[in-house]
Amino acid sequence: MSSTRRLTVAQALVAFLARQYTERDGRRHRLINATWGIFGHGNVAGLGQALLESGTSPTSGPSATGMPYFQGRNEQAMVHAAVGYARQSRRLSTHAVTTSIGPGATNLVTGAALATINRLPVLLLPGDVFATRPADPVLQQLEVPYAGDVSVNDALRPVSRYFDRVTRPEALIPAALQAMRVLADPAATGAVTLALPQDVQAEAYDWPEEFFAERVWQVRRPRPDLDALDAARRAVTGARRPLIVVGGGVHHSEAEEALRSFADATGIPVASTQAGKGSLPHDHPCDVGGIGHTGTATADELARTADLVIGVGTRWSDFTTASATLFQNPGVRFLNINITAFDAHKMSGLSLVADARTALEELAAALGTRFRVEPAYETEYADDKERWEHRVDAAYEAEDPDTRPTQPQVLGALDALITGEDIVINAAGSLPGDLHKLWRARSADQYHVEYGYSCMGYEIPAAIGVGMAAPGRPVWALVGDGTYLMNPTEIVTAVQENIPIKVVILQNHGYASIGGLSESVGAERFGTAYRYRAGDGTYTGAPLPVDLAANAASLGMRVIRAKTVRDLREALAEAREADVPTGVYVETETADTVSGAPPAQAWWDVPVAETATRPSAVKAREEYDRQVAARRRHL
Repeated sequence: MSSTRRLTVAQALVAFLARQYTERDGRRHRLINATWGIFGHGNVAGLGQALLESGTSPTSGPSATGMPYFQGRNEQAMVHAAVGYARQSRRLSTHAVTTSIGPGATNLVTGAALATINRLPVLLLPGDVFATRPADPVLQQLEVPYAGDVSVNDALRPVSRYFDRVTRPEALIPAALQAMRVLADPAATGAVTLALPQDVQAEAYDWPEEFFAERVWQVRRPRPDLDALDAARRAVTGARRPLIVVGGGVHHSEAEEALRSFADATGIPVASTQAGKGSLPHDHPCDVGGIGHTGTATADELARTADLVIGVGTRWSDFTTASATLFQNPGVRFLNINITAFDAHKMSGLSLVADARTALEELAAALGTRFRVEPAYETEYADDKERWEHRVDAAYEAEDPDTRPTQPQVLGALDALITGEDIVINAAGSLPGDLHKLWRARSADQYHVEYGYSCMGYEIPAAIGVGMAAPGRPVWALVGDGTYLMNPTEIVTAVQENIPIKVVILQNHGYASIGGLSESVGAERFGTAYRYRAGDGTYTGAPLPVDLAANAASLGMRVIRAKTVRDLREALAEAREADVPTGVYVETETADTVSGAPPAQAWWDVPVAETATRPSAVKAREEYDRQVAARRRHL
């Protein structure tokens, strides 16, 4: 008879999680390296007590047997911190997040959606209402007249890659194993939810000791099918103007060196999505920068004339394809290297379902020395890249350092300061577009822009997670005022844990990105400025007297104010050397008065009112009809 251990469900889950590992290429990582938690009546006596009993020292790594605990201020933000940690850890390690029932649980939904859309692992452990129903309803319970087994946690089902509600102690065993399987599977990963009724968490059970044995989940590198590989070889050798488009799958697979070798051997130019940027360093001859609506002129012109587009680890979002208007060569075909068949079939492409690194290595071997693009093609994109770099220099340059900076000049000041050691994080607003067009990525993991969900409020908590995964490296969170106001609370966590993130707060008095989009679609920047109401009832009065620097300081962060480009350069340098969380606050000049980033080099489909009385909307619809005529389906 096998031995057993008597523990509560929560205690057993924590003990189980502490013994789970991933392994890839012979390197082992603890799968759940810590747990974030905000406690309420739905988890305090269950998981809260279990974490206390396990030992909560923030010791991590394969030798740790306890479960490190971190205290958050907002449930959504805790998920963002866990996701930031997972992305920086190449999806080989992540964090768990526990909440109470009710509002704490529903606050997880946005973070879960972000994780799943970006294919990043995170384990969610929300408390749930009583399984035994001694009283019905209990505090914060959602009553559903047509179903007795529904709670607010069911809102997590569509944004989770795996969901289970553990209503009996013995049900934890298969549920926990399934959860680990999904988290560790590179083709299936995302948010995983185990809803834990508060009474079941505290219930004791005799667990088989085998449940707590060390378990290693192999992170596979599947090889491509040989027939598909040969078809891919023939597609490449038959191309005259091939283009590679890299997505986040290159980073997740640690395929950067394989990509570099492939580009060196073939001379094929490499464009990047937001998630793929940095797969090649900016100064590699084949790197042509971002692609799509927020891409460079170099990459977008190559896309318009490409006869073969090789997607590596990309989901082909509308920003990448310019809403299906970018790839205009009548004979263009697609070759998709992706670990998921779901993504590999897109654009009616030839599918090479495989690990990105393995597929690139095997495709390079299949090509051998028999293929390289024509020298004239290399010269063409090299010259175009040089011209674009001059435009970047012009956007970054500040002729008078004693003036207020534009947003691109803020990026230029940061660009002049950092090295490949620094990590830059952003997610929403106008910054992602400027970064995609202008940023010069110096290392594979420097550019961390979350643009799958483009979630305002991601940056600060994600920077904390990245800082935990990459201690000792400068981590920058770049936020506009709109994003800052969405989710500043984890500054307190950074101060509490002394994680020396650097937060650059750009004050432009409103939702600048949507303001620009609003103007372009005939909505005249309606409702996008942070201003007092004017006499006509619109928000066009004076800017609101909001002091975000004082707010950040009130949360415990050291803040440096910068009024000019010269001030900014000094403030950024000081922040970079700081060993405590430090903010740099700067009010930026608008592109209406000072030159900003180059405009979009490709279209993005945001439908415009088909009928309207205001001239701006009528004119915008005429432009929309002109652009949408270029859309095509790739069949």
